[in-house]
Amino acid sequence: MDGDFKDFADIPTTTLADVLGRAQDIGLRPLWSGMPRVAGPAFTVQCPPGDNLMLHAAIYRAEPGSVIVVESGDLDHALAGGNVCAVAQRRGVAAFVADGLIRDLGEVRELGFPVVARGVIPIPGAKKQLGTHGAPVRCGGVLVAAGDIVVADEEGVVVVPATERVTALEAARVKLAKESAETLDDWQAAHHARIEQSLAELGFTG
Repeated sequence: MDGDFKDFADIPTTTLADVLGRAQDIGLRPLWSGMPRVAGPAFTVQCPPGDNLMLHAAIYRAEPGSVIVVESGDLDHALAGGNVCAVAQRRGVAAFVADGLIRDLGEVRELGFPVVARGVIPIPGAKKQLGTHGAPVRCGGVLVAAGDIVVADEEGVVVVPATERVTALEAARVKLAKESAETLDDWQAAHHARIEQSLAELGFTG
């Protein structure tokens, strides 16, 4: 299974979105330019509004290579900052994908630690409430279960359910192979024919 996770790092999120027909919403974006594509099993975290205790605890519990996926309770407080990201990176966490906010973006960018989130805010959350680890969370409009494969790059985030891991990877590889063997002339001819057919079926005569 570990090999499968690494194989997904070679698959663009655009290809996976084509295969699966879904992706996380556009509000979740890489927080620094040039972020490399990352792929790994989801370590799921749910944080109550205004509190980040469970994310801070997760960096000591997630296995190396994991993508920590966080459902935040609000958009008024930061879930993590530079030191938390630095420790996560030191411990082998592949990335954060957070339906929430972080702070210390300059430090995170300098670290080169991949973070996909809704943005930044300087106000830190508290550490007074329990949430969950390992339970399904909703992140970017998508339900994510622990062990699902999370792939993130500059295009966005796609979550591959663990039960679809093999079929999604095979379908993505087939699609990439077909695309690599196709010239732009081939693509244009097929595209033009498809567009004209769709227009004709809809009664367009222009």
